[in-house]
Amino acid sequence: MLGDAELIAFVPTVDLDRAVAFYQGVLGLRLLEETPQAAVFAVDGTMLRVSAVADVVPQPFTTVGWRVADIVGTVRWLADRGVRANRYAGLEQDELGIWTAPGGDRVTWFSDPDGHTLSVTEFAR
Repeated sequence: MLGDAELIAFVPTVDLDRAVAFYQGVLGLRLLEETPQAAVFAVDGTMLRVSAVADVVPQPFTTVGWRVADIVGTVRWLADRGVRANRYAGLEQDELGIWTAPGGDRVTWFSDPDGHTLSVTEFAR
């Protein structure tokens, strides 16, 4: 039943204005609605709801990620907008911060203003 329902993703933030500036202004997501409690973005058919909360505890894993066709171009585009790749000990990442998995998928991680880990992935063909 839920496999056919539209997915809504949630990200908490302690500073909604700062989060909107990042998700809309930096990442280029289309803002659909903004209230004092949340900002709603359209992301290729999925709703991303960034909700204002009192406290955020960033987790040590990816919370939101995007599948991209050209990871090098995407990472350069992000870098031009001030986004820096996260670096992780034990992972061989190239000069752009891209890690290549044993199966050929390529991933880069970065953080939003609240410290949530976000990613872009180019899957091996």
